[in-house]
Amino acid sequence: MANGTFTIKRTITVRAVVTPRWKEDAERELSNALSNSDAQLSQLEQEGQQLIDAIRSQSANPLDPRVQDQVASVQEQVAAKRAELEEQKRQLLEQQRQVRELEMEQIVEQGQLESTCEVRVGDNLVEKLQAAVLVRDGVIEAIEGAD
Repeated sequence: MANGTFTIKRTITVRAVVTPRWKEDAERELSNALSNSDAQLSQLEQEGQQLIDAIRSQSANPLDPRVQDQVASVQEQVAAKRAELEEQKRQLLEQQRQVRELEMEQIVEQGQLESTCEVRVGDNLVEKLQAAVLVRDGVIEAIEGAD
């Protein structure tokens, strides 16, 4: 703490101007995430069925209650994971719908970064913590609260 100042961490909000390029990039990212989600669902179903088949084939009596319990357990785990993946997919579809409805030149929050800043006695801490960057197609157009 030199000269009555010290450095603190702060979060910087990144805001983006909606442009054709921004929309295209956002939709591509969401489409890729949806494809990945579909692949994960497919892989989950396949691996779950393989595990069930392996449990049944390793048993002398597939109708044994212990085997049935193991199969039921696997099915429950697969169902829980499927529900989780389907919820993620639903959220991605909602985000995709929202992106399509955005108007050009609209400003949207795109994420956050971390930074540090110096504070001293007499500074307005609220102002120091309210930092934001405005970007258009990746190029910074404005910086708020940079001091």
